[in-house]
Amino acid sequence: MNVKLSNAGVPFASLVNKGLMPADRDLIDSELPFFNKDPFQLGVASGDPRSDSVVLWTRLAPEPLANDGFGGMPNREVPVQWEMATDQNFREIVDSGTARALPELCHSVHVEVHQLESKTYYYYRFKVGSEISPVGRTKTVPSADDSVSSLKFALASCQAWYHGYYTAYQYMAEDDLDLIFFLGDYIYEYAINESNLKRKANLSSHHNVKVVTLDQYRLRYSLFKTDPDLQNAHAAFPWVTTWDDHEVENNYAADKSQYGATPKQFYQQKSDSYQAFYENLPLRSTSIPYGPNLDLYQKITYGNLAEFNVLDTRQYRNDIVSGDDDERFKSNRSILGYEQEQWLYDNLETSQARWNVLAQQVIMAQVDRDPSSEESFSMDKWDGYVANRERVFSSFRDNNVQNPVVLSGDIHRHAAANLKADFNDPSSPNIGTEFVVSSIASGKDGEVNDEQERNALEENDHLKVYRNQRGYVRCTVTPEEWQTDFLVVPYVTRPGAPLHTLASYVVRDGENTLQQLEASVDIKNM
Repeated sequence: MNVKLSNAGVPFASLVNKGLMPADRDLIDSELPFFNKDPFQLGVASGDPRSDSVVLWTRLAPEPLANDGFGGMPNREVPVQWEMATDQNFREIVDSGTARALPELCHSVHVEVHQLESKTYYYYRFKVGSEISPVGRTKTVPSADDSVSSLKFALASCQAWYHGYYTAYQYMAEDDLDLIFFLGDYIYEYAINESNLKRKANLSSHHNVKVVTLDQYRLRYSLFKTDPDLQNAHAAFPWVTTWDDHEVENNYAADKSQYGATPKQFYQQKSDSYQAFYENLPLRSTSIPYGPNLDLYQKITYGNLAEFNVLDTRQYRNDIVSGDDDERFKSNRSILGYEQEQWLYDNLETSQARWNVLAQQVIMAQVDRDPSSEESFSMDKWDGYVANRERVFSSFRDNNVQNPVVLSGDIHRHAAANLKADFNDPSSPNIGTEFVVSSIASGKDGEVNDEQERNALEENDHLKVYRNQRGYVRCTVTPEEWQTDFLVVPYVTRPGAPLHTLASYVVRDGENTLQQLEASVDIKNM
C-alpha cells in the first residue's frame, strides 16, 4: 500500500445519532472523559468485508498496559464518533455516526457499516472528545455475480510478540493487497520473562504469568497490539480473522484443557478468552460470544473468482488422541464438528467459484515426521482426524469442486503440498493443493534446512516446502492460475531484516498440482 494515511483533512463532519445515543451535543460532551494521553494507542482496524458492508474497529486505551487490562479507561460508557469517506481527506463522507464504547467490552467499538458500494476503497476514522484516531483504509469485496479478473491477499499467523519484531507486517502493510487472512494464534498465553523475551522491553511482573483470566487476556492483547507494524497492517487492509489454540491455551480441544483445568475452571477461562478475542478484533455482531461459545466460521465470496470457507478447527473438535494409534482413524472423529462439517459440504456443493478455498488453522496434508521406517504424526493436526479429512476430500470429488485450495498456519513453517487421494501412494491423483504460512514471530529467528525440514521433505513426496523461517505468504489469483509467494525475513530478534522470496508456486486452473517458479530473489532490502 503506497498511500500515506494521516489525521489531516477537513474538520470532523456533523454526525447523526443513528439511534445509538442521544443527539444532543451537550449531553454527548458531558459524557466524555478527559484524556491526558492518546486514547487510540491500539490503532484502528477493519474486517469481515462483504460486497456492501464492513466492520470498523477501535478500542480506547490511553494507558494500554495498565495492569488491570482496562487500558486506563473509566468504568462507564464513552461515545465515540466515526466517519467513512471515499477519500483520505474526508471531503466525500459516505456515512458517519456515534457508537458507545462500553466498559463491559473494554471500551472496544465495532461499527458495521452497510449500504456500501462493492469492490470500493473507503477511508475511516474515529473521534472522542478532541482526540482523532489514525486513518484506516478498507475495501469491500465484489458481489457474488461480479466477473473478477484478479485478487491479491496475504496470509499471516502466529505472532508471539516476545519472540521478536513484527518485521513481516512492516512489508505487508506496504504491499498491494485486497485483504489479509489471519489464521490463528493472535496472542499466546505463556508467561513472558527473560527466558523468552527477545525484544528490548521493560515489562511489569503482570506479564510473567500464564494467562487465564479476562483481565490477563485483555492485557495480553494490549501488549501485542501496541506493535506499530501490526497496527499499520490492520489500518492498511481489511482482515478476515480466525483463531487457533493459543487465544485460549496450547492444544485445547473444544471443552478439554490439556493442562488439567477442571470443567468449571475451563468453562470460565474459555468464556474470558473468547470475550477478549471479540473485544480486540474487527468482528461482526454475529460473533459476540455467549459464554464459552463464539460463532466464527463464515463464507466470503469474491465475485465469481473465489469462495472462501473460513473454518474453526478448534472450538468443536473431538479431543486430541494420545499416540499414533488407531483412534485417529475412527469415523466418528471430527475436527470441525457435525454442524460445521455439513455447512462446509453444502457450500462446496453449491459453489460456482473458480477457486474454492478453505482458510483454516492446522495443516491438512499428511506429514510423516519419522525418518525411519516407522511413522509419526501430529495428533493435533488433520492427521489426528483422518476420517474427517477423507470426508472433505470426498466432498471435493463428489461435487466436482473446482480448484480446491487449503490455506493453513500453526506450524511456524512455510509449507506447500499436493493434496493426494492417497497420501501413501505418490502416484495417486492430486485432488487439491495446500499452502501453509509460517509465523510472524513465533519461534524466533528459525533455522534454514533444519532436521525437521529435511525429514519432512524426505518422507513426504507430496510436500514441497517446509521451511522454518519467519514471514508471510502472498497469493495472487486470476481465473487462469493461482500464484503463491513464500516471503521470509532472516531474523526477527532484532529489527530491520530484509524481505526475500523463498519460493513461488503456481497452480493452473483445473490441474490441482504445484509448479515451482524461479528460485528465490531479494525483493526488498531495508
